Amino acid sequence: MRWVSRAAAASVLSWLILLAGWTADAAADQRQNAPGAFDFYVLSLSWSPSFCAAAEERGNASRSQQTQCGGRSFSFVVHGLWPQYEHGFPDYCQRPAPRLDRRIMASMLDLMPAPGLIYSQWDKHGTCSGLSAQAYFETVRKARAAVKIPAEFVDLAAPKSVTADAIEEAFVKDNPGLSRSAIAVMCDRTRLSEVRICMNKDLQFRACEEIDRRACRRDQVVMPPVRGG
Repeated sequence: MRWVSRAAAASVLSWLILLAGWTADAAADQRQNAPGAFDFYVLSLSWSPSFCAAAEERGNASRSQQTQCGGRSFSFVVHGLWPQYEHGFPDYCQRPAPRLDRRIMASMLDLMPAPGLIYSQWDKHGTCSGLSAQAYFETVRKARAAVKIPAEFVDLAAPKSVTADAIEEAFVKDNPGLSRSAIAVMCDRTRLSEVRICMNKDLQFRACEEIDRRACRRDQVVMPPVRGG
């Protein structure tokens, strides 16, 4: 009887856990992929030299990527501005996405130097903002303007080995109001890939525990130099 009671209790506990999961999923689904229904933004800044080095290793850089990885030098570029839930994120909130005007795309090439990236970011993330394309990319520009890139990363002339912690610290030092809980450094096996910064809808820095948990855990990462630096 004692064994049966434990089994029954375990069964009930498993059912309650499963029911809680269903309840949480149902609550999330009420606004899943609804344009404009999100909690905050993540501004993702890609370290362009790492992106280009990886593309060269794969040997499959697209024509769009060649704009970024050609002769002009780039350091941090905007990968995207992503609407987020406290847990998870929406994507592709309008299918098909409203067609992005080519003039809007061209206006963003100084920050996002690959046409294909701009189009894909609009389709996947911009449509979830609840904003028109013009307003969304104006918000991208404002978000980027709100972040100061530390001087040591602007014209990096030689490869740099650095800890993710040191990169975070440099950004926090140069951006008043930015806390360590609002920034996450991302990496691949060896290189810095991105810096992700969390912002409220009014583009003020804010903490984001889920984003921070996904940060790079390597002791050191390599920052390839800026091309032509």
